Parts: sequence; structure tokens; C-alpha cells
Amino acid sequence: MRYVVYGAGAVGGVVGGTLARAGNAVTLVARGAHLEAIRAGGLVLDAGDGRHVVDVPATDTAADVAWTDDTVVVLAVKSHQVATALDDLRRHAPLDTPVVCATNGIATEVAVLRLFARTYAVCVMLPASHLEPGVVVAACHPTPAILDIGRVPGGTDATTAAVRADLRGAGIESEERDDVLAWKRRKLLTNLGNGVDASFAQGPAADELAERALAEGEAVLAAAGLSVVTAEDDTARRGTILRRRPDLERRGGSTWQSLRRGTGDSEIDYLSGEVVLQGRLLGVPTPVNEAVVAATRHLATTGGAPRSLDAAAVLATL
Repeated sequence: MRYVVYGAGAVGGVVGGTLARAGNAVTLVARGAHLEAIRAGGLVLDAGDGRHVVDVPATDTAADVAWTDDTVVVLAVKSHQVATALDDLRRHAPLDTPVVCATNGIATEVAVLRLFARTYAVCVMLPASHLEPGVVVAACHPTPAILDIGRVPGGTDATTAAVRADLRGAGIESEERDDVLAWKRRKLLTNLGNGVDASFAQGPAADELAERALAEGEAVLAAAGLSVVTAEDDTARRGTILRRRPDLERRGGSTWQSLRRGTGDSEIDYLSGEVVLQGRLLGVPTPVNEAVVAATRHLATTGGAPRSLDAAAVLATL
């Protein structure tokens, strides 16, 4: 397959760079200073076996892609950036193009399926960071990621088999999943700690807030009747495959990175905000996740420092 990795940040950069290093044809879609750095000197993939300069085509629009019958889009932007990416793709990508959603949350697949019949989902288990233009850091080695794939709304086909084969050929662990959305819902629940990690000072109060956000998310998805793999199955899938690099300082997750870079936004509306949405649709109160969304939005829009808020103050209001 030929790959258009739309969104070359932490996840997309590691996936695209790793596929390209294995000999796959990859085009990156990026923006701003990150795109300029890639065009000027290639994508720097900081992996466990060294820093690699990956020389691949890079653009800021799907209009520049040489679309072929075997081209697959890996959509790896943040969830709140999906609408802009899809507006570009619907103008320039053939409508039968497979679009693989390598995003957090569970809203992207529905948005993509509205436009592209061949919609796929990946449950992304890929610790990585992107804090410097032109550079992405894979936090695990020797296997940088687990990327299980399936068709939306369910099943597998020749495309899932081909993408899985290319991922495994590049050293990324991958399996085909008939029920990939159940895996992505579990990933959503694990991501409910992202806003807490990004916004609140670490400590027992933050830990309690994260635990209560998770319990609230579990209850809401159960009330919605949505299938979710168990936490035990998720832990077993990860196993000992993803091994953190000892040479890297453990910092923050994707939402923390957004606040750290001062982007002015984050995908919190599609993480804790997804629980809030589902709760409102069902008439189920979600005060914990509402508080996390409000705190993270505030820091993102005001340029506040990550982990600068007091979780105990929020707990006192609940």
C-alpha cells in the first residue's frame, strides 16, 4: 500500500516515519513550523536505536498527493482537527479511498464514514511526543506501537490484512479486530486521565479525580449499551510489548503536550467531553468529566501552565 499520513505529530510522525524506514511509500501531511522543518531537513524520528532522518514528501494539503488505487489515508490528527482534515480530503481524495482513523476518542469514525464508505479504525497504543518542529519521539523500543485495525462498523477485509502486514513488516505490532470499536472505547476510558494529567498538579487529589472520571466514563458507556473490552483484556493485549525507553524522561500525554506547546486548543472535548456528551444524551450527570473539560479548556485558551491547577479544589465542589 501507499500511505498518506494526515497529521504528522507524535502518533502520525512515528507511524509514518517507521513505515517509511521499512521501505513503504509515505507522504506526510503537516502544517506550520513542523512542515517547514520536515521540508527543509526531513522528519527526525527519535527512536530507541537512534535518531533517524526520514526523507519523505510532505505537504499541507491533500491536493498535492498523487492519488492511486492502492493509496490509504492514515488520519492521525487530533480529534478536534478532524473536520478541517476531512474538508481537505473530501475535495481531493477519491471517494473510494480507505481512511484509517488513528485518533483518540470515538467520534472520528462516524465523521469519516459520512464521507468515505471505506472507513477503518485503529486502536492506538503508541506512547510518543512531539514538542519540537521536525522531530517526533517514539517512547517505546524495540516495538514502538500496538496498532490493531478493523473495519467500521465491524469486520475485517483485504485492506485490514494489507495494512496489518505493512505495520508488522515495519516492526509495529498489529492484529485485525472484528470489534475494533470496542477496543477504541476502552482506549477512550484510559484517556480520561489525560485532562487530569495535563491540567492538575500531580498527587493524591489528582489521582482521585482521575479515578472518579474513569468510573463515571464506565457507567455512562454501560448506560449507552456500547460494547467495551475489559480493562483486563486491554492490559493483556499490551502485555510486555511496549517497553519504555530508559533514556527518556517520562513527561505527559497528548493533552499535556498540547498545553506545553501552547497550541491554544486540545482534544479534551473528545475525551472527557465524549463522556459528557453521552451523559447528556442519556440524561446521566457527569460532573467529574465536566470539571475536567472546563479546567483543560481554561488552560488551553488562556495559555496557562500545564499541571498548574489544584485537584483538591475541584473535588471539594463535587
